[in-house]
Order: sequence, then C-alpha cells, then structure tokens
Amino acid sequence: MSVRGTPVALIVLGGLPGTGKSTLANALAERLGAMHLRIDTIEQAMRDAGQTVAEPEGYLVARDIARENLRLRLPVIVDAVNPIAYTRRLWHDVAAGTGARLVEIELVCGDSTEHRHRVESRTVDIDGFRLPTWHDVLDREYEPWPTAEVVDTAGTSVAEALAEVVRRGRLD
Repeated sequence: MSVRGTPVALIVLGGLPGTGKSTLANALAERLGAMHLRIDTIEQAMRDAGQTVAEPEGYLVARDIARENLRLRLPVIVDAVNPIAYTRRLWHDVAAGTGARLVEIELVCGDSTEHRHRVESRTVDIDGFRLPTWHDVLDREYEPWPTAEVVDTAGTSVAEALAEVVRRGRLD
C-alpha cells in the first residue's frame, strides 16, 4: 500500500508521560496531514461509557482504527506510552498486514528536573481524564524498546523536537 510510490507510514510516538508525545503528535499530524490516534482519548471514552480499562483494550481499539485508515492509504500517528513488548508488537503486526512503513520513535526527557516539571504542570485536555503524578510516572512499568529511534526532548522547542522526529523517522 503506497502513496505516490512510497509506503504509507504508521508512526508510533511512545514514551513516558511528560515526554512530549501528544504535543509532537499534533504537530506531526498537522505537518503530514495524518490521522492522530491518542490512546488516552480512546481509553477515557471507554471509561465514559462505563467500561473498566486495563492495559490492552485501548491499544486494541487503536490498532483496529489504525489498520482501517492505513488500508485507505492515510498516514497514522499513534500517541501512546507503548510501555511493553506486547503493545509494541501490535504496531509491527499492523504494519506488516497493511504494507505500511513502521516508524517507531521513543520520546524521552533526559533532564529529570524538566521531566518532573512537565508532568506536574500539565493541564488536562481530555474531559474526565486524570493526569498521572510524578510518582505514577516513576512507578510505571516500562520495558526497553530496542527497535525505536530515541529522541530526547529535554531543552528543545516543539519545532526542534519535531524536526528531529521527522529526520529520525525519514518523514520528509
């Protein structure tokens, strides 16, 4: 599946809360004309519907929506912590099944003081959503992600971080 001879992209932006995933996913979606799938939004909608949400459910919904849009040849950006091998494997399977080019970007904030400040000063932009505390971020299960390109957002502007994501993901 391709657009103008190149495979359509499935771009996965992962990383702990407060590393810039949603900010960069929004900017990248605008730049590329891509669909932005945010796991937090999906999971909050599920909670609003009265469902108890455990780890994989929101990812499975996003997987199926991503698959449908990639089949329509629309680039998709997944905005998710993506903390474990199971969730990461979902995107490999979607890319393989649709012929999409998988771009995995792990966002980190290498300055712990800045990272903590970001987490503690965030504002809620999803109705009903509870933001994680710094303690939640530190205690979160998060496995190494050897297949991802790592982009450190500490001390960078959104424009600089976006340029690095585009460069590392070969998205220009």
